[in-house]
Amino acid sequence: MKIEVLGTGCTKCKQLEKDVYNALAELDIAADVSKVQDIKQIMSYKIISTPALVVDGQVKIAGRLPRKEELHSYLKSSQE
Repeated sequence: MKIEVLGTGCTKCKQLEKDVYNALAELDIAADVSKVQDIKQIMSYKIISTPALVVDGQVKIAGRLPRKEELHSYLKSSQE
């Protein structure tokens, strides 16, 4: 599974990255996590605001932090 956290370094972007690592540890899921801060690369996903979560090339959420249960759901469903 490839996970990208899109954001330019704002507080919410950093929190999403932290939440992703915590969720992966809690669920015992191995994933390749990267932080994307390049504006052109972020814009290629056609999102309006950050933070955003991209799992296996698909935007799962943008413009807000997901609830813990929501984040777990995205990660578990992408693992199947």
